[in-house]
Amino acid sequence: MPVREVERYPLALAGAVLAVFIWSLVRPHDYFTWILEVFPAIIGSVLLIAIYPRFRFTNLVLTLIALHMIILMVGGHYTYAEVPLFDWLRDVFHFTRNHYDRLGHFAQGFVPALIAREVLLRRSPLRRGKWLVFIVLSICLAISALYELVEWTTAELTGSAADAFLGTQGDVWDTQKDMTFALLGAVSAILTMSGVHDRQLDRIEQKHSEQIVTAV
Repeated sequence: MPVREVERYPLALAGAVLAVFIWSLVRPHDYFTWILEVFPAIIGSVLLIAIYPRFRFTNLVLTLIALHMIILMVGGHYTYAEVPLFDWLRDVFHFTRNHYDRLGHFAQGFVPALIAREVLLRRSPLRRGKWLVFIVLSICLAISALYELVEWTTAELTGSAADAFLGTQGDVWDTQKDMTFALLGAVSAILTMSGVHDRQLDRIEQKHSEQIVTAV
């Protein structure tokens, strides 16, 4: 059966993510850290496939999800404290640390903000406005806090084996800074992407209405 036009872009994204997944799996820094870092991307992929027949995200959100998965896989391959490009940036700009984990936590707020926004607008009575922004930001902060709890629990259970997963790089305020970057990511997503997101959501709603009229 030929692939429908609507399916080509998600398939292209899936192919790109799969290619990075295979690359990240080959001789990573260590497989324990790789599993911890990449596991959320694996779970996310399974969930997307499971819900796809009933709920297809906009291309914007699918693209951001794919990019977030790639960020996780790169971090899993090298560990967040040793990504080469960010080592180079550290040396060139005289940073005190490798900041790849900050990028990861920024994405941890940026991408879930639009995922939550889309689910709420399409599957709840909530409409665009201040309450939507407040709830989306609250969800993103909750996700960030949950992830920090997972990191802490993993460290308690495995000891020094989780050092690369924690990626604190000696910063006693790393947890608070991670959550701050997640919040900044969520706010940035709402400020910069809401207009594009709304246009894609409107096209989905218009297409749905046309299908109902055609069916009648």
